[in-house]
Amino acid sequence: MKHDLSKNVSRETFSLLERLAALVEKWNKSINLISKSTVPNLWERHILDSVQIYHATQVNFKRWLDIGSGAGFPGLVLAILAKEKNIDGEIILVESDKRKCAFLYTVRRDLNLNLSIINKRIEECDPQNADIISARALANLTKLFDLSFNHKCENTTFIFPKGRSWQEELVAAEKTWNFSWEAVNSITDSQAVVLKIGELSRAKY
Repeated sequence: MKHDLSKNVSRETFSLLERLAALVEKWNKSINLISKSTVPNLWERHILDSVQIYHATQVNFKRWLDIGSGAGFPGLVLAILAKEKNIDGEIILVESDKRKCAFLYTVRRDLNLNLSIINKRIEECDPQNADIISARALANLTKLFDLSFNHKCENTTFIFPKGRSWQEELVAAEKTWNFSWEAVNSITDSQAVVLKIGELSRAKY
């Protein structure tokens, strides 16, 4: 997977991704950024999984909001890829854990990435008016809609990677929300998808 990715991005971008991976492994020894069981598969489980979130959008963006950024997947990877494409859009990472934010600040500085970091719970943030909102392994779809709804703009696209229960989550969310959706097959897990959600509104009864 790492070798495949090296053929699809520039040498400079791949070097930044390698430096990110090294920092994750270094910091993970002292704080729990990612599950230790996934460290040997860091490139497939976290980096490549984040790359596909970026490519699922297929559009430029003005403000990309990533909720519950944790170790920076996908947020830091998004910023690395946007740097290659010379995209001027703002990337905002929201993370409530101070230690994880310290890691995010370190990577931003060391890799010279263009992004903003907010050390708050998303519920405490001012409306972000983002045209793309993402979250990875944070909550079920209904909860994600609750968390992100106040931060959307008129034509926001929501990008949420989901595992094998994604269809059940869609059915549950449709009880309280109206939205359009598209499921893009995951390249890292045959039972997973990347959900692209649009036209989100609260269901009226």
